[in-house]
Amino acid sequence: MIVKTKKYALDQKTYINIALRQWVKDNWKWGFVPLALILLNVVLSLTNIYPNYWIYIVVVLLTILYVLFWAVQITGIAQMEQSKALFQKYVYEIDSRQILMRINAKEGGILKWSQINGVFKDKDAYILFLDNAEAMSNVKASWIAKTVTKGLAKAQFLYLPYSIFTSENDLRFTDALLKRKGLLPGNVPAEPVK
Repeated sequence: MIVKTKKYALDQKTYINIALRQWVKDNWKWGFVPLALILLNVVLSLTNIYPNYWIYIVVVLLTILYVLFWAVQITGIAQMEQSKALFQKYVYEIDSRQILMRINAKEGGILKWSQINGVFKDKDAYILFLDNAEAMSNVKASWIAKTVTKGLAKAQFLYLPYSIFTSENDLRFTDALLKRKGLLPGNVPAEPVK
């Protein structure tokens, strides 16, 4: 069976919101570093070992700058000319071999299931996260560029709202297919992703 969706284009605001939310989910634990530094400084100040107040300002300022850096990176992706394809209207054809993304009858692209790293089922949509490890394996880049690319890994995704599916049967089939591929938790035994 092939599920054919309605034509859909992801808007930039939705893209930025989802990408920022995923970045926060992946990086919330780093919030303990500035918190630990502030608590350490409080202890050092209260015991008169090393009393200072400038460290509070520096830690808070660096934390804000760090978060702003990643927010600008994610927002910048939405504005780049190379990312224009993210926001084009596609008809998605989903089957057990691949996801075919068509702009029209002659133009489009193929996304193999092996290129999908994971799926999150939101209240409004499926979010399919793409795996960029294979694409980055042969790229020669500085460690800074590789670090930024790794940090933005969850910013590469397909957003498939439930409203683009033509029937409830198509939604059930897609759900079962994602479970069978091992991308969604469920009772269906996972088959190897090809």
